Amino acid sequence: MIVKTKKYQLATKKYIKMGLVNAIKDQWWVILIALAIAGGTIFIPTTPWFVIGAVLAYGLYVLFWYIQFVGVTQLDQNKIMFNKMNYEINSQHIMMKLSSKQGMPIKWDQIKSAKVGKDNIMLIISKGQFIYLPNKVFNTENDRKFVETILKRKGFLKQPAN
Repeated sequence: MIVKTKKYQLATKKYIKMGLVNAIKDQWWVILIALAIAGGTIFIPTTPWFVIGAVLAYGLYVLFWYIQFVGVTQLDQNKIMFNKMNYEINSQHIMMKLSSKQGMPIKWDQIKSAKVGKDNIMLIISKGQFIYLPNKVFNTENDRKFVETILKRKGFLKQPAN
């Protein structure tokens, strides 16, 4: 069975927000480093420079990733990510199609992880690349459930224990 979606265009602001959230969640341990630096105030309580330095360093870290994701939206080679396209999903690959003649297959082994939210499915290829499929792109509820079944079979989603 092949699931054919409606055409969808990922907004650049949504991409930046989701990419930034994914990068921060993926590298959650960076906040622990900032907290450890701020913890230096315990040893030298008269100077708040450790806290200021930790907040500044973490702020620069988030700013770095924000600039990276904004930059991706500006590059000509990445403009295709923000075009209106539809997807054909089956158990072999995901076909990203600009038109009936232009498309690019993505094999399932290129997908690193998947997340199913209450209103979307996100397939993460790398830190800066992902396929975002809101529920409104699926023609029927059964199409969305079939994609979830494929994700479970491929090992991207945990199956409920019986």
